[in-house]
Amino acid sequence: MKAITDKEFRQFQQFIFDAAGITLPDSKKILVSGRLSKRLHACELESFSDYLLLLGSGLRPDEVQRAVDLLTTNETYFFREIKHFEFLRAQALAARGRVESFRVWSAASSSGEEAFSIAMVLADCLGDAPWDVLGTDISSRVLAGAERALYTMERGRHIPEAYLKRYCMKGAAEFEGSLLIQRALRNRVSFRQVNLNVALPELGQFDIIFLRNVMIYFSDDTKRQVIARLLPPLKKSGYLLVGHSESLNEISSAVRPVAPSIYRRAT
Repeated sequence: MKAITDKEFRQFQQFIFDAAGITLPDSKKILVSGRLSKRLHACELESFSDYLLLLGSGLRPDEVQRAVDLLTTNETYFFREIKHFEFLRAQALAARGRVESFRVWSAASSSGEEAFSIAMVLADCLGDAPWDVLGTDISSRVLAGAERALYTMERGRHIPEAYLKRYCMKGAAEFEGSLLIQRALRNRVSFRQVNLNVALPELGQFDIIFLRNVMIYFSDDTKRQVIARLLPPLKKSGYLLVGHSESLNEISSAVRPVAPSIYRRAT
């Protein structure tokens, strides 16, 4: 197999930008080569140019999805950035007693840890009242893992002890060293493949949208387009949460900051 050339790398940069709005810096050349080299072998291709031709042929949409999956970074863990979950808890407690469902969207849910962390907080605060969580991601691979809801115990180290006992089951026999999210909680969480870089499907209305640690991969123009797409499904009184290292202050005037990395619809 031939090494990836600068030209081929630029073409992959364009490919993932067109597919997912993700801007790959030049420093990711080795990463791209490493992640895609196995697909060249699997497809019995000799060069990255041959693989690019296959992706652009329209004959293998399944391979296009595999390439997107491999070039998408999916780093997450349970209860990441705990202050957001404290904020979520306050909002859920304030919603007690209302008739309509309290809905939260994890818009870059990866392998499901964020969505299930949200669900644990809502179950604790709202119990049997109407609430639900939607988890979406562009990667079908990580969504398949999210739907299994099976994680290593190491992955669950940030789950509060009370939640670990209440909402997780400890694996035994061949599943020793694993935890499974309890069925009652899983039934409140749904997963769906959604690309934030194109027109969104009908998803309903949400009280809170988690859009954390994904905007850092987008250009400013792409960020503006994504925020514009997320506003219609966000309730007028709803909140949009981004990663602690992210900011929308220069991106959109349609949301206003109420706390670091927490925004509310301006209208």
